[in-house]
Amino acid sequence: MPTARFKFEGPGEKRRLDVCVADGVPDISRSTAQRLVREGAVAVNGAIEMRPSHAVTPGAEIRVELPAPPGDTELLASHQQFEIAWEDGHLLIVDKPSGLSVHPGPGHESDTLVNGLLARFPEIRGVGEHDRPGIVHRLDRDTSGLMLVARTGRAHALLTEAIRERRVRRHYTALVRGGPETDAGVIDAPLGRDPHNRQRQAIVEDGREARTRFSVLERLSRTTLLGVELETGRTHQIRIHLSSIGHPVCGDAVYGRAAKGPGGLGRQFLHASGLSFTHPVSGEEIQLESPLPEDLQSSLDAARRE
Repeated sequence: MPTARFKFEGPGEKRRLDVCVADGVPDISRSTAQRLVREGAVAVNGAIEMRPSHAVTPGAEIRVELPAPPGDTELLASHQQFEIAWEDGHLLIVDKPSGLSVHPGPGHESDTLVNGLLARFPEIRGVGEHDRPGIVHRLDRDTSGLMLVARTGRAHALLTEAIRERRVRRHYTALVRGGPETDAGVIDAPLGRDPHNRQRQAIVEDGREARTRFSVLERLSRTTLLGVELETGRTHQIRIHLSSIGHPVCGDAVYGRAAKGPGGLGRQFLHASGLSFTHPVSGEEIQLESPLPEDLQSSLDAARRE
């Protein structure tokens, strides 16, 4: 992975880190600089800094771990199993199965949703970011359900803006250990990289704003079925927030208490069950729902028998 190093010389007394990176590294936009900072790819005076707004003092040494140039990492098209729940010439709504990573990364260079999308919809190559064409929001590898994908640059820009402005409603179904005392609530806690484990996210005082709404759908003897809605879309947000109130998602081996859910479920019981938004081009109101996949339905049936 290429690395850029430079010293911030000014002007002025201090400057935002994302601005410093965008100005100090050729061909890096400010939005890309912000993403690199939030992903932990930027260090100031040898220390990783994950806040784009961090104030940099003149004379600071900045190191940026850059993604490989597009020409060096041509994305492959390969056939993958997933369903298209809705489509037109501007966008797709994918019903992603569990176990399918959204975009290529270490260990998954050619077997992701992006590779499958390129095989079926080659026109998305060049839409949005090079390494995740068409993608406007993500799901964890083991989370199933509905995802928006843009087919054109215009749709990508408009959908990205709609998500940023919270005009896309994303609904999830989760089975959690125990159950909250109230039938509905809001979890408001900032999220960022776990300072003790860089592979995890955590609630941190200076993290990014994160809010999750939940409501009880069904109370069972040892578990509770929740409807969850994201107000923000941070990495692992639902899993961390629900764990923070003492009710981790069943089967969540990272933020939960056990690697298996009811009925021997081998992944977290989390499903992106609903999407509602205004079509960014046609103005059509779109509402879609995805039923629980077979493994989650079987796990829920087992929980009901407990």
